[in-house]
Amino acid sequence: MKKIAIVAAVLASALSLLSCNKKAEAGEFTVEKGKFKIGMEIGYPPMESYDADGKTPIGFDIEFGKVLSQKLGLEVEFIDTAWDGIFAGLETNKYDAVISAATITPERLQSMEFSKPYVGNGQTIVVNASTGFRPASPSELEGKIVAYQAETTSDIFMEKQAKNGLKFNPAEFDKVINAYDELKLGRCDAVVSDALVFANYANDPAYISTWVGEADEYFGVAIRKGNTVLLDKVNAAIDEMKADGTMKKLYLKVFSSDLSDTIK
Repeated sequence: MKKIAIVAAVLASALSLLSCNKKAEAGEFTVEKGKFKIGMEIGYPPMESYDADGKTPIGFDIEFGKVLSQKLGLEVEFIDTAWDGIFAGLETNKYDAVISAATITPERLQSMEFSKPYVGNGQTIVVNASTGFRPASPSELEGKIVAYQAETTSDIFMEKQAKNGLKFNPAEFDKVINAYDELKLGRCDAVVSDALVFANYANDPAYISTWVGEADEYFGVAIRKGNTVLLDKVNAAIDEMKADGTMKKLYLKVFSSDLSDTIK
Protein backbone atom coordinates (compact mmCIF):
# COMPACT_ATOMS: atom_id res chain seq x y z
CA MET A 1 0.00 0.00 0.00
CA LYS A 2 2.83 2.36 0.88
CA LYS A 3 4.57 1.64 -2.42
CA ILE A 4 1.34 2.24 -4.34
CA ALA A 5 0.77 5.49 -2.48
CA ILE A 6 4.31 6.62 -3.20
CA VAL A 7 4.00 5.81 -6.90
CA ALA A 8 0.66 7.59 -7.05
CA ALA A 9 2.15 10.64 -5.34
CA VAL A 10 5.08 10.71 -7.76
CA LEU A 11 2.74 10.44 -10.75
CA ALA A 12 0.51 13.18 -9.36
CA SER A 13 3.51 15.42 -8.81
CA ALA A 14 4.77 14.81 -12.34
CA LEU A 15 1.37 15.53 -13.83
CA SER A 16 1.07 18.68 -11.77
CA LEU A 17 4.50 19.87 -12.92
CA LEU A 18 3.61 19.08 -16.55
CA SER A 19 0.36 20.97 -16.16
CA CYS A 20 2.19 23.99 -14.70
CA ASN A 21 4.69 23.95 -17.54
CA LYS A 22 1.91 23.83 -20.11
CA LYS A 23 0.19 26.75 -18.43
CA ALA A 24 3.42 28.74 -18.42
CA GLU A 25 4.02 28.01 -22.09
CA ALA A 26 0.45 29.07 -22.84
CA GLY A 27 1.18 32.54 -21.47
CA GLU A 28 -0.32 32.15 -18.02
CA PHE A 29 2.85 33.45 -16.37
CA THR A 30 1.30 36.89 -16.89
CA VAL A 31 -1.67 38.47 -15.13
CA GLU A 32 -3.78 38.27 -18.27
CA LYS A 33 -3.18 35.61 -20.90
CA GLY A 34 -1.63 36.98 -24.06
CA LYS A 35 -0.78 40.37 -22.52
CA PHE A 36 2.32 41.86 -20.97
CA LYS A 37 1.16 44.57 -18.57
CA ILE A 38 3.87 47.06 -17.70
CA GLY A 39 3.63 49.46 -14.77
CA MET A 40 5.47 52.77 -15.09
CA GLU A 41 5.41 56.35 -13.91
CA ILE A 42 4.85 58.18 -17.19
CA GLY A 43 6.48 61.46 -16.23
CA TYR A 44 10.21 60.76 -16.33
CA PRO A 45 11.57 61.87 -19.72
CA PRO A 46 13.36 60.67 -21.73
CA MET A 47 12.63 57.28 -20.17
CA GLU A 48 8.84 57.69 -20.26
CA SER A 49 6.54 60.65 -20.76
CA TYR A 50 3.51 61.71 -22.77
CA ASP A 51 3.81 63.20 -26.23
CA ALA A 52 2.46 66.66 -27.05
CA ASP A 53 -1.07 65.23 -27.34
CA GLY A 54 -0.98 64.33 -23.64
CA LYS A 55 -2.07 60.77 -24.41
CA THR A 56 0.63 58.94 -26.35
CA PRO A 57 3.41 57.50 -24.16
CA ILE A 58 6.93 57.97 -25.56
CA GLY A 59 10.48 57.43 -24.35
CA PHE A 60 13.16 54.78 -24.00
CA ASP A 61 11.25 52.50 -21.62
CA ILE A 62 8.24 52.67 -23.96
CA GLU A 63 10.33 51.64 -26.97
CA PHE A 64 12.11 48.97 -24.95
CA GLY A 65 8.82 47.65 -23.53
CA LYS A 66 7.24 47.37 -26.97
CA VAL A 67 10.13 45.38 -28.43
CA LEU A 68 10.43 43.23 -25.31
CA SER A 69 6.73 42.36 -25.55
CA GLN A 70 7.17 41.40 -29.20
CA LYS A 71 10.05 39.12 -28.27
CA LEU A 72 7.82 37.50 -25.63
CA GLY A 73 5.01 37.08 -28.16
CA LEU A 74 2.64 39.15 -26.02
CA GLU A 75 0.51 42.26 -26.51
CA VAL A 76 1.89 45.20 -24.53
CA GLU A 77 -0.16 47.39 -22.19
CA PHE A 78 1.33 50.34 -20.31
CA ILE A 79 -0.23 51.27 -16.97
CA ASP A 80 0.59 54.75 -15.65
CA THR A 81 1.22 54.54 -11.91
CA ALA A 82 2.48 56.94 -9.25
CA TRP A 83 6.06 56.08 -8.32
CA ASP A 84 5.44 55.85 -4.58
CA GLY A 85 3.06 52.91 -5.10
CA ILE A 86 4.54 51.31 -8.18
CA PHE A 87 6.10 48.25 -6.52
CA ALA A 88 3.00 47.66 -4.38
CA GLY A 89 1.05 47.43 -7.64
CA LEU A 90 3.45 44.75 -8.83
CA GLU A 91 2.92 42.69 -5.69
CA THR A 92 -0.88 42.91 -6.01
CA ASN A 93 -0.95 41.73 -9.65
CA LYS A 94 -1.92 45.10 -11.10
CA TYR A 95 0.69 44.43 -13.79
CA ASP A 96 3.32 41.85 -14.69
CA ALA A 97 6.43 44.00 -14.52
CA VAL A 98 7.75 47.45 -13.75
CA ILE A 99 9.78 49.09 -16.51
CA SER A 100 10.28 52.62 -15.28
CA ALA A 101 13.96 53.46 -14.82
CA ALA A 102 13.87 51.08 -11.85
CA THR A 103 17.31 50.66 -10.31
CA ILE A 104 18.42 47.18 -9.28
CA THR A 105 19.30 47.34 -5.57
CA PRO A 106 20.01 44.68 -2.91
CA GLU A 107 17.00 45.89 -0.92
CA ARG A 108 14.61 45.55 -3.85
CA LEU A 109 15.99 42.12 -4.73
CA GLN A 110 14.72 40.88 -1.38
CA SER A 111 11.11 41.47 -2.36
CA MET A 112 11.08 41.16 -6.16
CA GLU A 113 12.93 39.66 -9.11
CA PHE A 114 15.03 41.79 -11.46
CA SER A 115 16.10 41.08 -15.01
CA LYS A 116 19.58 41.64 -16.33
CA PRO A 117 20.35 45.36 -16.69
CA TYR A 118 19.19 47.00 -19.90
CA VAL A 119 21.00 50.32 -19.38
CA GLY A 120 23.48 51.85 -16.90
CA ASN A 121 23.12 55.25 -15.26
CA GLY A 122 24.86 57.75 -12.99
CA GLN A 123 23.90 61.05 -11.36
CA THR A 124 24.43 64.52 -12.80
CA ILE A 125 24.34 68.09 -11.48
CA VAL A 126 22.43 70.53 -13.69
CA VAL A 127 22.35 74.33 -13.31
CA ASN A 128 20.62 77.28 -14.93
CA ALA A 129 22.79 78.62 -17.75
CA SER A 130 21.86 82.21 -16.93
CA THR A 131 23.67 82.06 -13.59
CA GLY A 132 27.40 81.95 -12.91
CA PHE A 133 27.09 78.89 -10.66
CA ARG A 134 29.12 76.00 -12.12
CA PRO A 135 29.61 73.25 -9.50
CA ALA A 136 32.30 70.79 -10.54
CA SER A 137 31.45 68.27 -7.80
CA PRO A 138 28.66 67.50 -5.29
CA SER A 139 30.69 69.18 -2.54
CA GLU A 140 30.10 72.54 -4.24
CA LEU A 141 26.37 72.26 -3.55
CA GLU A 142 27.09 73.35 0.02
CA GLY A 143 24.47 75.83 1.20
CA LYS A 144 22.55 75.67 -2.10
CA ILE A 145 18.92 74.83 -2.89
CA VAL A 146 19.01 71.46 -4.66
CA ALA A 147 15.95 70.05 -6.41
CA TYR A 148 15.38 66.38 -7.19
CA GLN A 149 12.63 63.77 -7.38
CA ALA A 150 11.69 62.16 -4.08
CA GLU A 151 11.91 58.40 -3.57
CA THR A 152 14.45 57.98 -6.37
CA THR A 153 18.16 57.20 -6.59
CA SER A 154 18.78 60.95 -6.84
CA ASP A 155 17.12 61.24 -3.44
CA ILE A 156 19.31 58.42 -2.11
CA PHE A 157 22.38 60.08 -3.62
CA MET A 158 21.68 63.37 -1.86
CA GLU A 159 20.97 61.57 1.42
CA LYS A 160 24.44 60.04 1.17
CA GLN A 161 25.95 63.48 0.55
CA ALA A 162 24.16 64.78 3.66
CA LYS A 163 25.46 61.87 5.73
CA ASN A 164 28.94 62.73 4.53
CA GLY A 165 28.53 66.23 5.90
CA LEU A 166 27.15 68.22 2.95
CA LYS A 167 24.72 70.89 4.12
CA PHE A 168 22.19 71.97 1.50
CA ASN A 169 18.52 72.94 1.23
CA PRO A 170 16.53 70.09 -0.34
CA ALA A 171 13.63 70.76 -2.70
CA GLU A 172 11.88 67.44 -3.32
CA PHE A 173 9.28 66.94 -6.06
CA ASP A 174 6.94 64.13 -7.07
CA LYS A 175 8.10 64.35 -10.68
CA VAL A 176 11.52 65.19 -12.08
CA ILE A 177 9.89 67.53 -14.62
CA ASN A 178 8.89 69.82 -11.75
CA ALA A 179 12.45 69.94 -10.47
CA TYR A 180 13.72 71.07 -13.87
CA ASP A 181 10.93 73.64 -14.14
CA GLU A 182 11.94 74.99 -10.73
CA LEU A 183 15.51 75.41 -11.95
CA LYS A 184 14.45 77.24 -15.11
CA LEU A 185 12.32 79.62 -13.03
CA GLY A 186 15.33 80.38 -10.83
CA ARG A 187 13.77 79.02 -7.65
CA CYS A 188 16.62 76.60 -6.94
CA ASP A 189 20.36 76.56 -7.54
CA ALA A 190 20.74 73.11 -9.05
CA VAL A 191 18.98 69.89 -10.00
CA VAL A 192 20.39 66.45 -9.28
CA SER A 193 18.93 63.83 -11.59
CA ASP A 194 19.78 60.69 -13.51
CA ALA A 195 22.27 61.47 -16.27
CA LEU A 196 19.91 59.66 -18.65
CA VAL A 197 17.14 62.07 -17.71
CA PHE A 198 19.31 65.08 -18.56
CA ALA A 199 19.49 63.76 -22.13
CA ASN A 200 15.93 65.05 -22.49
CA TYR A 201 17.06 68.58 -21.59
CA ALA A 202 20.51 68.66 -23.18
CA ASN A 203 19.31 70.65 -26.21
CA ASP A 204 17.61 73.29 -24.05
CA PRO A 205 20.04 76.23 -23.70
CA ALA A 206 18.56 77.02 -20.26
CA TYR A 207 20.31 74.00 -18.73
CA ILE A 208 23.96 73.03 -18.32
CA SER A 209 25.29 69.79 -16.86
CA THR A 210 28.43 70.60 -14.87
CA TRP A 211 29.24 67.22 -13.30
CA VAL A 212 28.42 63.62 -14.24
CA GLY A 213 29.18 60.66 -11.98
CA GLU A 214 30.23 57.28 -13.30
CA ALA A 215 27.54 54.74 -14.11
CA ASP A 216 26.95 53.20 -10.71
CA GLU A 217 23.38 52.02 -11.02
CA TYR A 218 21.62 49.78 -13.48
CA PHE A 219 18.02 49.72 -14.65
CA GLY A 220 16.25 46.37 -14.87
CA VAL A 221 12.80 44.92 -15.38
CA ALA A 222 11.17 44.33 -11.99
CA ILE A 223 9.04 41.17 -11.78
CA ARG A 224 6.98 39.65 -8.98
CA LYS A 225 8.98 37.53 -6.57
CA GLY A 226 8.89 33.88 -7.60
CA ASN A 227 7.78 34.40 -11.21
CA THR A 228 10.94 32.84 -12.58
CA VAL A 229 9.23 31.72 -15.79
CA LEU A 230 8.66 35.32 -16.85
CA LEU A 231 12.09 36.34 -15.51
CA ASP A 232 13.86 33.74 -17.65
CA LYS A 233 11.91 34.76 -20.74
CA VAL A 234 12.67 38.45 -20.19
CA ASN A 235 16.38 37.75 -19.69
CA ALA A 236 16.49 35.66 -22.86
CA ALA A 237 14.76 38.46 -24.78
CA ILE A 238 17.25 41.06 -23.48
CA ASP A 239 20.16 38.85 -24.53
CA GLU A 240 18.61 38.53 -27.98
CA MET A 241 18.10 42.31 -28.23
CA LYS A 242 21.77 42.88 -27.37
CA ALA A 243 22.96 40.29 -29.88
CA ASP A 244 20.80 41.40 -32.81
CA GLY A 245 21.61 45.11 -32.41
CA THR A 246 18.14 46.14 -31.20
CA MET A 247 19.41 47.69 -27.96
CA LYS A 248 21.97 49.78 -29.83
CA LYS A 249 19.26 51.06 -32.18
CA LEU A 250 17.05 52.03 -29.22
CA TYR A 251 19.92 53.85 -27.49
CA LEU A 252 20.70 55.85 -30.62
CA LYS A 253 17.05 56.62 -31.27
CA VAL A 254 16.35 58.07 -27.82
CA PHE A 255 19.72 59.22 -26.44
CA SER A 256 21.60 59.86 -29.72
CA SER A 257 24.41 57.82 -28.20
CA ASP A 258 25.28 54.13 -28.01
CA LEU A 259 25.11 53.21 -24.31
CA SER A 260 25.96 49.54 -24.80
CA ASP A 261 29.15 49.95 -22.75
CA THR A 262 27.12 50.89 -19.65
CA ILE A 263 25.90 47.31 -19.23
CA LYS A 264 28.94 45.30 -20.29
